[in-house]
Amino acid sequence: MRCPFCRHLETRVVDSRETKDGEVTRRRRECESCTARFSTYEEVEMFRLSVVKRDGRKEEYNREKIRSGLLRAFEKRPMNDEKLDRVLGAIEYELSVKKLDEIASKEIGRLVMEKLRAIDDVAYIRFASVYKSFGSIKSFEKELEKLK
Repeated sequence: MRCPFCRHLETRVVDSRETKDGEVTRRRRECESCTARFSTYEEVEMFRLSVVKRDGRKEEYNREKIRSGLLRAFEKRPMNDEKLDRVLGAIEYELSVKKLDEIASKEIGRLVMEKLRAIDDVAYIRFASVYKSFGSIKSFEKELEKLK
């Protein structure tokens, strides 16, 4: 593991702990060169999945893209990292159950919206406004009506 401070390649693990749900291992590391300490998080890679974009391009599934979309949707809303990780885990579980090699990005977006709708209406509308790229106030109002 490369030290994020001095870029030295040799670090040692000082402490390891599992998170509350047991799905992620937190490792406290120390650089053997500069003695700086930092944490890393290790989790099981559940699947390899290609995402087919709207324009037909394919790219490897990236958990951080969904996470950043969720963070934007929940901005200034009551949400902690643990709850966010549970939502992300539920989305990835549903993707893995499908046992596909590739999936359309719109299907991932639909799944994210489904999860958001169940837990926070405001976050759902924020995500939907970007995902569906509403062209008018009428299309936005239609989506709001569906929530009522």
